[in-house]
Amino acid sequence: MTELIIYAVLFILLFGHAIMASMMYNTVHKDETLGQKEKNEWKLKALVFPIYFWKQYKETKK
Repeated sequence: MTELIIYAVLFILLFGHAIMASMMYNTVHKDETLGQKEKNEWKLKALVFPIYFWKQYKETKK
């Protein structure tokens, strides 16, 4: 039973990570003010730590 709970929590974390990364990916892709190289850098960062870099991206846009 404990194993099932651990797998469920890991699945939820992985799913949340994927959703957040895709949200950041789409937002960066639609941003016309960024160059191609900047877009690629932000997209790669979104794959690693999406929540942390999402906050950094939003701060640079203020």
